[in-house]
Amino acid sequence: MTSCDDHYLSIAIPTPLRQMFDYLPPDNEANLQPGMRVQVPFGPRKLIGIVEAIKSESDYPKEKLRQVTAVPDRVALIPEDIMQLCRWASSYYHYSLGETLLQALPKVLRQGKPATREKIALWSLISPLDESIAVSLKRAPKQLKALQWLSEYPEGLSEPELREVGFSKAILSQLQKKQRVLVREIELVDRLFTEYANPVRQTPLTLNSEQAFALDGILESPSFHPILLDGVTGSGKTEVYLQAIEATLKAGKQALVLVPEIGLTPQTVKRFRSRFSVPVACLHSGLSDGERLQGWLAASRATAGVLIATRSGIFTPLPKLGLIIVDEEHDNSYKQQDTLRYNARDLAIYRAKIADCPVVLGSATPSLETLVNARKGRYSHLEIKSRAGHARPPTLELLDIRQQTLHEGFAQSLITKMKSTLDKGEQVMVFLNRRGYAPSLICHDCGEVIDCPHCDVHLTLHRMPPHMHCHHCDFQTPIPWSCPKCQSKRLQPVGQGTERCELVLEQMFPNTPLMRVDRDSTRRKNALSEILNTVHSGEPCILLGTQMLAKGHHFPDVTLVAIVNADSGLFSSDFRGLEKTGQLILQVAGRAGREKKPGHVIIQTHNPQHPALQMLASQQYSRFADSLLSERKQLQLPPEGYLALFRTESSIAATGENLLKNLRNLLLSHQQDHSVRVLGPIPAPMEKRQGRYRYQLFLQSHQRVSLHRMLDLAVKQLDSLKLPKGLRWTLDVDPQEMT
Repeated sequence: MTSCDDHYLSIAIPTPLRQMFDYLPPDNEANLQPGMRVQVPFGPRKLIGIVEAIKSESDYPKEKLRQVTAVPDRVALIPEDIMQLCRWASSYYHYSLGETLLQALPKVLRQGKPATREKIALWSLISPLDESIAVSLKRAPKQLKALQWLSEYPEGLSEPELREVGFSKAILSQLQKKQRVLVREIELVDRLFTEYANPVRQTPLTLNSEQAFALDGILESPSFHPILLDGVTGSGKTEVYLQAIEATLKAGKQALVLVPEIGLTPQTVKRFRSRFSVPVACLHSGLSDGERLQGWLAASRATAGVLIATRSGIFTPLPKLGLIIVDEEHDNSYKQQDTLRYNARDLAIYRAKIADCPVVLGSATPSLETLVNARKGRYSHLEIKSRAGHARPPTLELLDIRQQTLHEGFAQSLITKMKSTLDKGEQVMVFLNRRGYAPSLICHDCGEVIDCPHCDVHLTLHRMPPHMHCHHCDFQTPIPWSCPKCQSKRLQPVGQGTERCELVLEQMFPNTPLMRVDRDSTRRKNALSEILNTVHSGEPCILLGTQMLAKGHHFPDVTLVAIVNADSGLFSSDFRGLEKTGQLILQVAGRAGREKKPGHVIIQTHNPQHPALQMLASQQYSRFADSLLSERKQLQLPPEGYLALFRTESSIAATGENLLKNLRNLLLSHQQDHSVRVLGPIPAPMEKRQGRYRYQLFLQSHQRVSLHRMLDLAVKQLDSLKLPKGLRWTLDVDPQEMT
């Protein structure tokens, strides 16, 4: 690996071009390796690229090649296993390798900044926690909790680590003023996680027989084997994960835990850091760029024994990787919807194969893809059918609201049940998967609905602050005083969003604390942690929210869950719509009765006889999945077939449609065995979005190889065209959303 005169560097550069670029090595550079960052001249710019290979010859004359201008690192930041993962992702998703490789690096490294550990501020107790301190902080419970947490970590904790478990800078500053905590700056030193005498801080819980059987199934072999851990909500899957990770750490290996959303990371991180004494690193979008770099370095230098991350964490180097866990594997958040449209769950399988380690896909409502793989024997299928401890499955009730008088969307029997639950000192969760005050604003005189000028959707009415908002292009405008069509002043909200629901519930239950959890109410840093801390206090309250509430949260005092509008997902134009609706209903229902108190779920519906709702109400997810799979088989839709989707966006509708028509004709003329169906082009379900017209072309096949051969041809053809200005095309392999 020397930079002799007869060596050339093949560099992956972050551009849409699907090719490598040859460069000459810099003078006096003797230790270049694949996976290293280099700075190169590219046209008039200087870009950061990745050395993909070092070769002895080039197709271009040496005198025409430009030279690498700088090498920021002495070692490769992207090791061979991650290079391999990125090459596979680039090939499978038909995406530029340069842009794929740069996904594997934190933003600051993509910008060419040094990969160095920073000085960090560590917070620690000044004196041991005693009774007198606890008494003095009786009126400041958050400060007392922070001290109790710090008492577990005599060496101290950094501000990001404290923030991740719900303690803000303001709390720490107050304790500093009271001279309860000390902050000191230290230089971070890389200490291998294997140097810790005992990786476990807390004693594990005792597993029941089903959990113990599942743990044995995970640990039966340290080599590659995919496992579906199919456990009902509240069955204690996390405890199984923790004990599998403990065994992995004791074997001198690292564990990667993927979670679907950042909303889940604070409680997951808190539980994992309480359990393990080795460092637990964290990567998600709620961290600053600097914090993400430090987490990435801790994982890639084996300082951290465990990495908890959202989907992009699948690309993080872990030199001693011994176990991958994908929690809530069915969740749509694992699929990236822009740039490299990868599915982190599928990449986790491939990465485990490279690392030759087990990969666990955990869910109470597995995706149909994972379920089929388990039934065909490609994955081990481990089931946990009963809840952990003394908890029992909640009872599900379909509440027929046809011909009933509803009070702002709530049936009287539901209101009565909510009141009796709160009177018993228990908590209620209300689920409504719509943000804002109302989905639309309509003129009572002429029927005009206020639409987004850039998208084919109605504007959502928001109350706090008062405005109209498009959740697709972020267009915002003041609430109109009169109808833009007939100038009538009689404008009224139609439908129900979480803000309107919040107002109604505050009027119905004026003396009960109410917390709303949706994207709008949790934008502020730590907002979700603060809400969850209040709920975990155990006082009677109403928790109102969207699907953010459905994802793995543990609310021990919630005994009643009300699903206000279950019908909205039953008649989706998306073939995955019913699957997602069923998963969401069972995940939300699973928040009820997770401890000793029994749980009850009420599902308001105008369609109580709908077969899907009947199966879900009897908690027969397996039968529900079977019915969906028989439909998919008839239509050869995933997982009973393979699908890819070309999308175009343009300011003139005809340009995108014509491009896809020409592509369709080309593909049909080159098809030999007719194993690939080409459908379309058709307008997208939301034809106009952000002022641009959107068209789709579907490629469907029961043979994956044939489909990808056709995609190769299509991508080469599209890459060779000079497109009109403002026309963009994208390819989505294994699409999760048809919008």
